[in-house]
Amino acid sequence: MAFSTLLVALLLVTSNAHAKMYRWVDSNGRVHYGDTLPSTYQKSGAAEMNKQGSVIKRTQSEAERKAEAEHLAEQKRIQEEEQKQAQLDRALTATYTSEAEIDLARDRALEHHKLAIKGAEIRAKAVESNLGELNARVAAIQKSGRPVAPNLKEQVAQAANERLELKRTILTNEEAMVKVRERYEADKERFRTLKGR
Repeated sequence: MAFSTLLVALLLVTSNAHAKMYRWVDSNGRVHYGDTLPSTYQKSGAAEMNKQGSVIKRTQSEAERKAEAEHLAEQKRIQEEEQKQAQLDRALTATYTSEAEIDLARDRALEHHKLAIKGAEIRAKAVESNLGELNARVAAIQKSGRPVAPNLKEQVAQAANERLELKRTILTNEEAMVKVRERYEADKERFRTLKGR
């Protein structure tokens, strides 16, 4: 009889030793302890403790989970950027052996835009001359009191539109040249860094 009582007591002690205990803080900042965690605090975070009062497991609050997810996402973004930069660095050092080669590549890239600008400027002079002649004809017709033919009006409009388009072409290529220079200058700066100069 005494043995069975001892066995039951031992089983109770053992089961109690494995029972969970929780610690949580309510909205007023008061600390609570209990063997079950109220469902309202499942999402707000709590600590699971052993009978000696040591924290054995901690559940995160929604805010903590969100902060951790944001932190992990930021770490992933940084890691991806570092990998991308490493890939660009490898390509840079594999493509060029000196800063002079970078300058040469830049000049080749600029040449295309220079030719486009030169071609547009030459064409713009011809269009400007043609437009001047057309406008002079329109002015002479209007001065004589005769109506301007629709065909002539259309020619003036087409020449004016072409002049505008040529100006856009020149401006677009000038802006592209600025970007090309900036890109190759950045490459040259990075090349110096990678080569320890």
